[in-house]
Order: sequence, then structure tokens, then C-alpha cells
Amino acid sequence: MLAFDSLVAARDAIRSKKISSVELTRQALARIEMLEPQILAYNSTYPDLALKQAAEVDAGRRSGPLAGVPIALKDNLCTTFGTTTCSSKMLENFRAPYDATIVQKLEQAGAVFLGKTNLDEFAMGSSTENSAFKTTRNPWDTSRVPGGSSGGSAAALASGMCCASIGSDTGGSIRQPAALCGVVGLKPTYGRVSRYGLVAFASSLDQIGPFGWNVPDVALLLNVIAGRDARDSTSVPAEVPDHLAELDQPIKGLRIGIAKEYTLESGMDPQVSSAIDAAVKQYRSLGAELVEVSLPHTEYGIAAYYVIAPCEASSNLARYDGVHFGHRTKEPVKDIIELFSKSRAEGFGPEVQRRIMIGTYALSSGYYDAYYVRALKMRTLIQRDFTEAFEKCDVILSPTSPTPAFKAGEKTADPLQMYLCDVFTVTCNIAGIAGISLPCGFTTGDKPLPIGLQLLGPAFSEPRLLRAARMYERSTDWSSRRPKLD
Repeated sequence: MLAFDSLVAARDAIRSKKISSVELTRQALARIEMLEPQILAYNSTYPDLALKQAAEVDAGRRSGPLAGVPIALKDNLCTTFGTTTCSSKMLENFRAPYDATIVQKLEQAGAVFLGKTNLDEFAMGSSTENSAFKTTRNPWDTSRVPGGSSGGSAAALASGMCCASIGSDTGGSIRQPAALCGVVGLKPTYGRVSRYGLVAFASSLDQIGPFGWNVPDVALLLNVIAGRDARDSTSVPAEVPDHLAELDQPIKGLRIGIAKEYTLESGMDPQVSSAIDAAVKQYRSLGAELVEVSLPHTEYGIAAYYVIAPCEASSNLARYDGVHFGHRTKEPVKDIIELFSKSRAEGFGPEVQRRIMIGTYALSSGYYDAYYVRALKMRTLIQRDFTEAFEKCDVILSPTSPTPAFKAGEKTADPLQMYLCDVFTVTCNIAGIAGISLPCGFTTGDKPLPIGLQLLGPAFSEPRLLRAARMYERSTDWSSRRPKLD
């Protein structure tokens, strides 16, 4: 049974004929059938498609670096198979007429698609509780959330219902679920991976990235999905290096930046602080140099993010009006304005409505300069902070999340507390740099919960960032731990 084996291990097992792709895919589908009722990670599964793709690999008709390995896709990526719902009633029956670029690349690499995973509606949330369909559960403790918005992708992997998965990260939506579910999640540099076919939330912040059990898994996936795409004008025409080539070679003289602004006076779980302190000591024992850096505008990151992201969401989601795309009210209406308002009120959930209204307000006449323009100026200052900090260090280390996974329903009544879950992750997206989360410990108690370590690197520094993460991962056993599921 390869349910908890890494992506690289599964690929190698198929290549060496230790297991066929069909057999591995059947195992994954059986596990989904067994565990999905308690984890609720998938919005849709495609057994016939998966087995057809797997059979083609076994017959030699499909090949590539991911040949035969079953993976899961976040349900905000357009696919010609099935629906693309974004976990919203607005798109509940939407069938995309084309595949996202990343889906095409994964298919060309030989991957097998098991299904599409649950998320916070239109990727707006930090717990996957904002889905219109279900609340995904954390495999380590099903009374708790898996993080968000890519909670379904993280939970599907952590429960062994796929060998790897794909998410998107707008303010921490890959890294935070990775931390809460005990897996590795990579947010690539903005422009490193094509966003063509990703349903837009905040276009200047969104980035697609992989989940894996370990750093080699996400490095392999990045090799496949990265690169210039003529259909995405924001993708960068830079050569894609082999991120696996020197992955296991430690970085001599690695300089790790410790930002004083990442030490919270309140809201930080003491067990998270202890795990991060232990990780810092471990890096020191591996020969890394610790450097104090300053990111003075970090305290304004959440405020800037929750102006920029809703403003862009307000613009992007204007297309869902009951005429062009998505749900259309069946109630009688007297004019087109009532058609718009009723369709949008029925199709969008409370959190999406909240962010659209915040964004529309901030973009309105008389408030544009006071909010949106100020937020953009703060973005420039945050970018400048990181540029100056990376002159002194190679990577910056911090917690991924200030707390382990919290109970479902614990923060839903207080949106501000939910937003503060992203305090360590949003500035990475604002600055457009690369970030990774990997396991660095567990809480104590009857049901230990994972704790995540975040490393941030300059734009397009993924080879070095992955090597720095791998140095720590190889020296500990955190990434080898798996949840116990009934």
C-alpha cells in the first residue's frame, strides 16, 4: 500500500514495475471511498478518467516525469472534464471549455487526475469553512480545520487520498494548509507558474503551487508546472532550472534571516514558538549563520492585503452577474439591476460578499486614494523591506501560522481573527517572492497537531530556497510522520 508514500517514491515504484499505475490508482480511489465521508476533501472525483489515464501509462502510451502518479487538483483550476466550481453556488454547474495551462502540463507529464478538491469559496478564507458545499476536516484531528483556502488539497494529501496535489496561494493559501496538515507546500515566485485557467481572485497576488510529502516532491512538481506561457502575460520568460539536480547538496554558509517583526507579543501559540526556536537551533547546528534582519512594514501587511485583495476581487468577480457567467436567479425580476443583485446574492456566500463590498467601497469615488492607492504604496515599502533584508541573508525564517489547526467553527464568528491567521504569509504575496512551508514539530496531547516552518526567498530563488528547506528536512523526521486514520 503506497497511500503515504511520497510522490517521488510512487513514481519510482511505477518506473521499476513494483506496482502498476492502475493498481496504485485503484488503491487511491479505494482510499477516497473509505475516507472521504470523514475528511470531505474532494468536490468531485473521476474514477473512469483516472483509470483510463493510468492504463495508458501502463500500456506505454503516456510517459513523462509524473507518469502514472495519481494527484488531485484544486477546484478553481479550469478542466475540460467535470465542473470547475470554486466551491461556490455561483459556479456549481460551470463546465470550462478549456484546460488550465498547469493542467495541460501535468497531463503531458503523465499525471493521473483523481479529482478536484474543496476550497474556501473563490479561494477567500483560511479554514475551508467558507465552501458552499462542505467543511473539509483535518486528518490529524477531524474536529479541526485543515487551513485554507487550499484545505481540500492539503487534507487529501495528508490523508493519503493522493500522492500529491495542486493548490493556489493568494495570501498563504498553500503554505498555511500545508502547516496545519503536516505536509510541504510551495508558493512559487509570482510569474514562475502560468495562471492561465486559474479562476481569478486577486490577479496580482494569485500563484499556483504544489503540495507534497517532502521537499523533493514539490521540487519535482515545480519542474513540471513552471515556465513561460504566452497566454499569461504575467508569466516570466525565464529558463526553468532542474530543482532536483542539487537538492540534497547542503548550502555552505547559508545565511538565515530572523526578522524581529515576526515575534508576536500576543496570539502566538507557545508550542509554535518552541518548535520554531528548535528549528533555528537545528539550522545553527547544520552550520547556518543566523542574521537579524528588519522588515519594518510587516505590521501593515494584513491591512494592505485586505485592501488590495478585495479591490481586485471586486473587479474580477463583477463578471458573475447572472448574464455572462454563473448562477442566474429564477425569481421574477422587474429590471436588469434586480437580476444582477438577486443572482449575486444567491450565488455568493457571506465571505465573498463581504470582500466584494469592501473592495467596491475602497475603489469608489472619494475613497480610492485613501485606501487602494495607500495600500499600493505600502506594497512598495514591503517589497523594499524584503529587497534590503535579502542583501544580508539568503532566506528568512518564520512560523507559517501563529497557531496549530483550530477547531471548526472557532473563528467563523470573528472575521478579523480569521484574517490574522495569515499574519506571517501575506507579505510574501504582496512582495511577489517565493515561500515554502514544511513540518517542524507537533503539539503535545492525545492528538498531536503539526506545526509549520516557513522559509521565504527572493524572487526566482526557488533552487536555493528548496535546498535550504531540504537541509532541515533531512536532519529531522517531522516529514515522515503520518496521521492515524480509522
